[in-house]
Amino acid sequence: MDRIKRLFGAVDMTVGNPVHQIVRFAVPMLIGNIAQQLYNTVDSIIVGQFVGDDALSAVGSAAPVLNLMFVLFVGIATGASIMVSQYYGAKMREELSGSIGSCITLTVIASLIVMVVGALGARPLLHLLNTPDEIIDWASAYLIIIFIGIAGSALYNILGGILRGLGDSLSALLYLIIATLLNVALDYVFVVYFDMAVAGVALATIIAQAVSAVLTFLKLMRMKDVFDLKKKYLKPERFYSRSLIRLGLPSGLTQGVFSMSLVLTQALTNSFGSTYIAANVIVQRIDGFAILPAFSFGTAMTTFAGQNIGAGKLDRVEEGVKKGTLLAVSVSTVISAIIILFGKSLMKIFTKTEDLIDISYTVMSILLVGYIIFEVTQCLSGVMRGAGDTVTPMWISITQTIGISTPLAYLLVHLTKTPENPTGNFFMICTSVLISWFIAAGITVIMYKRGKWKNKRLT
Repeated sequence: MDRIKRLFGAVDMTVGNPVHQIVRFAVPMLIGNIAQQLYNTVDSIIVGQFVGDDALSAVGSAAPVLNLMFVLFVGIATGASIMVSQYYGAKMREELSGSIGSCITLTVIASLIVMVVGALGARPLLHLLNTPDEIIDWASAYLIIIFIGIAGSALYNILGGILRGLGDSLSALLYLIIATLLNVALDYVFVVYFDMAVAGVALATIIAQAVSAVLTFLKLMRMKDVFDLKKKYLKPERFYSRSLIRLGLPSGLTQGVFSMSLVLTQALTNSFGSTYIAANVIVQRIDGFAILPAFSFGTAMTTFAGQNIGAGKLDRVEEGVKKGTLLAVSVSTVISAIIILFGKSLMKIFTKTEDLIDISYTVMSILLVGYIIFEVTQCLSGVMRGAGDTVTPMWISITQTIGISTPLAYLLVHLTKTPENPTGNFFMICTSVLISWFIAAGITVIMYKRGKWKNKRLT
């Protein structure tokens, strides 16, 4: 029983072998991210196989709008994880309890705002994106249902971020797997048996995410040996709220800029027609899995750095980042090799249309090298965020997306327009992404070595 409690409890990453601690955290995080990615992937598979390519396009067209509205939660989750990891590492129980309570209350408030704004703004935004008439009704219905049930997803992500800040990525994984299995079952029932099409997968998603949120909250309620979750701590304190905003705002802005970039890129993709939109959906789903090691190890480095900086163990941070980044790059290399060897077989899961498979495989072939270099950016950015420096990664990300990737995509597509091909070369979009990843990695390495992040600790 004690062993199980240790597995599904807070983990002190300030002691023990740094690499072992990072792996112990990152592996459940990676599996959890894979499970979470399955939400959207299963949606796409079900609608692609049982409804059709237009339905697949509709789900994909909705994604940039959904990401844009999720900006508030990204900021709260990032700020929460940093605060929790540093206060836990410093063994400051009162501050830990106050920061967690404030995060929960602010998440509920943000959920209400996004629910109203998102549901009302979904269709107008889809029109601004030049979403084709044949899929806009489906895309709009999907978004409205997701936004109405946004609280479940928001609370799970923030509460999961709190658990990860405490070093417990295993509990978050368990609850997410339960919710994912539920989502798969409901997807099939709502679409195949009830013939609800795109609305069915949206409804399945919000139900499953609500379940994961409830399970995560109950877990936090039981962690009385680590912090207190009493009514007095749920009242947002100015100090914790301001710290949360200061730490989370740069990440929220980063996500906002990234989401706007996706919106602009989606508009460019839409100009190529529904075939390329559907192909782009397939790419996004496989890309979502390929990029998961980067986000998983990046989050692991944030928690590892946060706890150890809170405890004043800077040398341990530097040791962990070297070995952790090398490990992350190795994992990404293996995944890239798997995609290049079995990519077309993976794409056949989504569609039987050969044109879609060929277009999707070409895009993935262009991006593969970038996944490896992206690991470096995420790991080093994770360390800077864990130290409390969320501004530097923000500017790097803004430079990558708004300064390089998006304008370069429009430029390269424009330069490839010909009388025979008036829309330009679709593959220039992914080429611009690859170029921006390399530039961002170079900037990140330089900023990490400058070392200003070492002086940003909270405690």
